[in-house]
Amino acid sequence: MKTIDKIIAVSFIALSTMSFAQNGKQSLCVISIDSKGLALDPLVMGNMVRTELEKLDTFDVRDKYDVQQFMEQNKIAMTSCYGKTCLTEVGLQLKSDKMFTGAIEQQGKSIVVNYRIIDVKRSYVEKTYVHEFLNIPEEIQNMVKLSVCDMLNHPYDKNLLNKLSKRFEFDNSTNNPQIDRLKLDGPRMGFGSYSGDILKIMQDKKSNGGFDVFPAMFQFGYQFEKQYLNEGKVQALFEFIPMISGLEQSNFIPSVTLLHGLRSNVNGWEFAFGPTFNVLPMARGYYDENNNWQLQRDWDQKNKGVPVPYETKERLDSRGDYRLSSAFILAVGRTFKSGKLNIPVNAYVIPGKSGFRFGVSLGFNSRNRVL
Repeated sequence: MKTIDKIIAVSFIALSTMSFAQNGKQSLCVISIDSKGLALDPLVMGNMVRTELEKLDTFDVRDKYDVQQFMEQNKIAMTSCYGKTCLTEVGLQLKSDKMFTGAIEQQGKSIVVNYRIIDVKRSYVEKTYVHEFLNIPEEIQNMVKLSVCDMLNHPYDKNLLNKLSKRFEFDNSTNNPQIDRLKLDGPRMGFGSYSGDILKIMQDKKSNGGFDVFPAMFQFGYQFEKQYLNEGKVQALFEFIPMISGLEQSNFIPSVTLLHGLRSNVNGWEFAFGPTFNVLPMARGYYDENNNWQLQRDWDQKNKGVPVPYETKERLDSRGDYRLSSAFILAVGRTFKSGKLNIPVNAYVIPGKSGFRFGVSLGFNSRNRVL
């Protein structure tokens, strides 16, 4: 049996040397990668790392079955050979130029990846790599892939690396795989203004149907948000925003806005659109020959039975009756982050025949996870 073992070992070494001569690459051997606090054992972790190394095609990676056979024949436990001395001795016998080793461990709220490449001939640690990932065991394969590419200076998805590494990166299904819904509710405050005919009405005297206010009103409210899609670089969500405007100028203008939006998981940019509903005083009237606004009810009281000789229409009027009105709103914004604090800044516009309403709002909230 000893003679057969020697023949096998010599054959293996010869084949290894031939392989190096053919492809011109340095040979590299992975025995196992130590694993602590994770479900995958060192052999499986080693196979995972070996697969990623083979994909890069940088080294001539030794076949796992040949390595396993050699270790068994020499009675060396594959899950105990992590030190430089052991790896160097094995590498010399295998005629391997490099040995790849390391550990992937769960440490508190992190998964730490620690790799080393050992130059066998010089018995020297040629390169080391350490990276701290978030504690997301479901993403071990991506962590291995990214870390191997990063260590060997191969291209990789930097956005994915950030999401698996940075604790306060924008949330998505990658860095929060256990979360079904992510609610980012919070207060909103800002200013709204007007243009066109609406601007004139807001500035006009109350005796003429105006509101006699400065055309920039403070607004405050609360945003309720529900995400129904949170994949890759995009979040899709619904927003419900009740708001009150004009209290600082003795006006009470309530509104409710329903938005459907898309938000970037990369940088927090957001676009949303939907209906907005207001309760506003409206009145039917007409513009006379001097282009002055007059109420139809005043005409009817003075001229009973006589139709108004001008075109009548309903218009915003402080003397009118409160009615529900609707419009369409377009909004764009960006969410800035400070630790766990989210700071959304948004600008919106509400187009209409009588003019545009537009404004800016600012809010704040922190992550509120609902499982």
